[in-house]
Amino acid sequence: MSRTQASVAVVNAYVVPVVGEPIENGTVVVESGVITAVGADVTPPPGIRVVDAGGRWLLPGFIEPHGHVGIHEESNGAAGNDTNEMTDPNTAGVRALDAIDIDDEGFRDALSGGITSVVVKPGSGNVIGGQTIAIKTWGGRTVDEQVISEAVSVKSALGENPKRVYGEKKQTPSTRLGVAYVIRQALADAQHYAAARDAAAEKGEPFARDLAKETLARVLSGELAWDQHVHRHDDIATAIRLADEFGYRLVINHGTDGAKLADVLAERDIPVIYGPMFTSRSKLELRDRAIANLGRLASAGVRVAITTDHPVVPINFLVYQAALAVKDGLDRTVALEALTVNPASFLRLDDRVGSLQVGLDGDLVLWSGDPLDVMNRAECVFISGAEVYRWENGRGIVTERSERFEG
Repeated sequence: MSRTQASVAVVNAYVVPVVGEPIENGTVVVESGVITAVGADVTPPPGIRVVDAGGRWLLPGFIEPHGHVGIHEESNGAAGNDTNEMTDPNTAGVRALDAIDIDDEGFRDALSGGITSVVVKPGSGNVIGGQTIAIKTWGGRTVDEQVISEAVSVKSALGENPKRVYGEKKQTPSTRLGVAYVIRQALADAQHYAAARDAAAEKGEPFARDLAKETLARVLSGELAWDQHVHRHDDIATAIRLADEFGYRLVINHGTDGAKLADVLAERDIPVIYGPMFTSRSKLELRDRAIANLGRLASAGVRVAITTDHPVVPINFLVYQAALAVKDGLDRTVALEALTVNPASFLRLDDRVGSLQVGLDGDLVLWSGDPLDVMNRAECVFISGAEVYRWENGRGIVTERSERFEG
């Protein structure tokens, strides 16, 4: 739990709550870190800090739903790269939480892009990469004080990456057959583990914990989502087939060829975290990469979110990707949903973040104007009501640690 919990009222704003219509001359009140009022006829409580928006746009903080900020650090080379534990194709027992450096410059960049939440994920070098974590982008002395939820998802990869990594080592998996086999065997083992664990518990008998199987058992029970790194349409079909076999909550990550199966994904209500979009076609799986594919997915009824895959694309470019997706056919309303409520919903974070509603965290971003206009910028960022970033005198200023704690 972050110690950065403050109170503030932002008044005279063009409030875009994302859920519901925009509010002219609106006010959002945050008390002790939580939103307590949103509307046009709201009077700030006595004694609270009041910020006059002067008609500027006020939105919920954006969510980066698939990034490596903090575990693949900026400018630190190999010493700052803890993205992949590529010593075994199944490292379900590892946690991104244990490798995050909260002083990574990427977190400051996130604030400048209006991003207040990020789901940090292990990389895609392994078939099963490990457990993800949802955190705020600023506000704690340790990463533990920035955690939104540890019960988010497990990262898995199909296709080219694990095939290449382990093929070069002359071990399984070196083919798509082998990659799918590793997933199926790991989940089958987790099923047996969960049954044996539960039987031991009923009998009051001791039981030896296996961290990898325990994590996968949480996927099978529905507690954790299955974040499937996948690009090609045939690999997307494999992802669906595996999810059908084991019954887990599938979330497609990247989904480069997803538009080819948009109707299938829509029928099954399988969401897609799409991107990164500002990249070259650097490998065969990206041959059909196109920004317009995001709009095609959404038009078919697929629930979509957007990722930079930071540091593949700098995290502060998240909103620019959304803006260019609108240029290439994505509906404007869906674009804002893809940055906020959609990823919050996919990953079960919507009880904390993703919109401006009473009872949610006071993560607010005051923009100079419409954030989908690339000429506008985030001018003030609040996390749990505390101001953590502001644009002043031509530069972005981030609060120091000593200024984060209020009480």
